[in-house]
Amino acid sequence: MFSIKTSTVMEGSNIGYSEWAIAINQFTTHLKGISWMDHRFEKFLAILSLLSSGAMFGFFFAWVCSTMWGLDSANPNVSIAAMQAMNASVRNWVFAPAFFGTPILLIATALVILKCGKQQVAICFAMAGILYVLGVMLPTFMANVPLNEGLALIEIPLEPAAAREAWQNYSGPWQDWNMVRTLVAGFVLGLVGWGLGKF
Repeated sequence: MFSIKTSTVMEGSNIGYSEWAIAINQFTTHLKGISWMDHRFEKFLAILSLLSSGAMFGFFFAWVCSTMWGLDSANPNVSIAAMQAMNASVRNWVFAPAFFGTPILLIATALVILKCGKQQVAICFAMAGILYVLGVMLPTFMANVPLNEGLALIEIPLEPAAAREAWQNYSGPWQDWNMVRTLVAGFVLGLVGWGLGKF
């Protein structure tokens, strides 16, 4: 007689449907019931999250420890022109996926890891994604971008004193907010690294 057990692992078994349903649910939700491919996929996402977070931390850190110090020591007219050019060039297909994609990747990784039963690790990646949005993206759009837009309106060359004042008015606040982004991005990277170490 045909039944829903026919041609399945349940065929010929005396175990009831409810017991099979509980067993299947336990198998698919418990860590030991996750397939080998699922483990590979979650680890792949975690490593990709680490690389993306590291790339963004390195990007902001480079401004802190070299680029802005060099511009501060240069002729202000040269610094303004250089910064205007860099701000224009950063809007590209290499930077955009890393900047905007990192929080999406972190949250997606958290969801996949949660499905695989690693709740603490999933929380770690989710926290990293939320921190990135609050501590990296918000300062960028609320502080650094408006400063960049203001700098773009300056027509150079300026008189030396005017150029120096314009650059100082820009550089100080910009570096302060970039330091915030750098510290948060570093913390995000640390969270991702800690989570990856728990695999």
